[in-house]
Amino acid sequence: MSTPTESPLQSGCQEGVLTLTLNRPDKRNALNHALISALDAALQQAELDATVRVVAIRGAGKDFCAGADLAELLASADSTPAENEAAALALGGLFLRIRALPKPVVALVHGRALAGGAGLATACDVAVATATSQLGYPEIQRGFVPAMVMTMLRRHVGEKVAFDLVATGRLLTSAEALDAGLVSRVVPDTEWESASATILAQLVGASASAMALTKRQLYELDGLSYADGIKLGARVNALARAHPDFRAAISAFLKP
Repeated sequence: MSTPTESPLQSGCQEGVLTLTLNRPDKRNALNHALISALDAALQQAELDATVRVVAIRGAGKDFCAGADLAELLASADSTPAENEAAALALGGLFLRIRALPKPVVALVHGRALAGGAGLATACDVAVATATSQLGYPEIQRGFVPAMVMTMLRRHVGEKVAFDLVATGRLLTSAEALDAGLVSRVVPDTEWESASATILAQLVGASASAMALTKRQLYELDGLSYADGIKLGARVNALARAHPDFRAAISAFLKP
C-alpha cells in the first residue's frame, strides 16, 4: 500500500493570520508545479475569506526557498517553448496574485531565499528576514536567466544593482538585502518569531479597508506621472473618508 504524499503546502489560520508554509524541506522548499499551484489556490481562497486579514509565507526546515525545482527545470528542456512559457507564467501569475490581493502578504525569510525563492520573498508586501538569512539570484551560474524575478528586482534596487546581482549571482547577507531594498526588516535570529508575530498582529489590527486601499494605491503608482499620482491619491482619499472604518476610528480618537 502506498503512503499518501505529504502536501507541498501547509496552511493554518489563527487570529486573522493565514500562515502558508512551503513544505518541501528535503528540497529546500524548491518551487515545483504542485507547490506553485497550491500557493496560488491558497491566495485565491484567502481573498474570499473574511477571517483572513493577513497572509504570512514561510518555509519549513532550514531555508525559506531555494528557487525552482532543478529536476523539474531540467526536464522542461524537452518541452516546447509554448509549454515552457505557460509554466513560467504560472510563477508569474503567483507574483501577480500576491500584488493584487487586497490584504498584506508577509514573507518570513530564514536561511536562504534564492532565485525564484528570492523573487517570492520580494513579491510579498513585507519581507522580514533573520540576521543570518541570505538572498540572491544565482541562476546565471546554472546557465539560466532570472527572467521571472527581473521585473521586481529592477523596481526594488535599480538597474545597476540589479544587473550586478543577476550577472554575478552573488548572495547578499540580510543586512545587504535590507540596504538594497529587498527586505523590509532584519531581526536577530533569537527574536525572529516574536518580532514576526508582533508585525503580523499590527497588520491584523489595521482597518481592512484602509489597508486594501493603501496597497492598491501604492502599486497603481507604478508608471504614473507626479500629477497623475496626486490625482490618484485624491480619489483614494475620498474613498477612505466614505468608509465606516474611517468614521469609527476618528470618532474613537476624538473621544475625551
